[in-house]
Amino acid sequence: MPLVRVGDVNFNIEVEGPFKAPYLMLSNSLGTNYHMWDPQMPELTRHFRVIRYDSRGHGRSHADDGPYSIASLGRDALAIMDALGVSRTHWVGLSKGGMIGQWLLANAPHRIERAVLANTGAHMGGPDLWNGRIKTARTSGMASLSAATIDRWFTREFQKSDKPAVAKILAMLNATPPQGYAACCAAIRDMDQREAIRSINKPVLVIVGRHDPATPPAMGKLIAASIPGAQLVTLEAAHLSNIEDAGNFTKAVFDFLSGREISISKPERKKVVARKAAGAEASAKTQKRPANKPGTRKASAGKKAAAKKGTVKKAAAKKSAKKSAPKKTAKKTAVKKTAVKKSAAKKSAAKKRKAR
Repeated sequence: MPLVRVGDVNFNIEVEGPFKAPYLMLSNSLGTNYHMWDPQMPELTRHFRVIRYDSRGHGRSHADDGPYSIASLGRDALAIMDALGVSRTHWVGLSKGGMIGQWLLANAPHRIERAVLANTGAHMGGPDLWNGRIKTARTSGMASLSAATIDRWFTREFQKSDKPAVAKILAMLNATPPQGYAACCAAIRDMDQREAIRSINKPVLVIVGRHDPATPPAMGKLIAASIPGAQLVTLEAAHLSNIEDAGNFTKAVFDFLSGREISISKPERKKVVARKAAGAEASAKTQKRPANKPGTRKASAGKKAAAKKGTVKKAAAKKSAKKSAPKKTAKKTAVKKTAVKKSAAKKSAAKKRKAR
């Protein structure tokens, strides 16, 4: 879809899915573009009319020096809905997208049906941290932030097991306009929605990543506790949980938006990695010693026991032989003496017969 003129700026927008299906709007994280949602699209476009857009300052959308605010980014989302003729929509936002979602739920609840707020916070705090990132982005560019950012976004295990997925996100991060990134950092720095979200009365699902250092689980739990009836799901992932645990993320989103009971399972990726590790370990052991067939261990143990018994018997036989050796010698001596006596007796008898 070509760039769409919204107000006085252009936004990069993509709309996919059945024309008569319910609308679903996806909002990207800081430092990515709408392609971060690619893993979810095959399933979501079967059931929803999906609207993806590059947030202001990101991807191919307009990027100026700002600064922006979460409220201004929220108004961008409403303006895009108006431009597309969408009166109401479901919402799924991750990180910054989840912050925009909180603002919409609190300030334009009539435009949102159900909302998923993933890996996000209502207040980030630490202005020095954000000021540091703003300065680095503006003076040194995005490449200077990429290594540390990837370590926050994905676990080390996932970085090793799915390098293409990580490389794709890294490319998005490096391509983000530095001025747009910095302006959005300022919006996050200045945000505090902890009180505003208490007024939300829409169905909300909060997703957290157990290993997320960027928006730790406690931040998501605070949001869920502040919104009456909100549900909470924890995934085995870091910050970009929709990529690291894509299957469970997609299923949780679809179940929730469809009004179903949410059910997730352990990530298949981790099972595969575990199997590979076990296979490598077994292979290493096989190279060190010959492979055993079923029952070989028992047979080997039996042979060892038999050999041990044989050794004991031989030792006992040697001891017995040493003890019995004198007795045998005595018997041989007695036999010799008896033979000599018999020989002498025969000679004496012969002389007597001659004498007669």
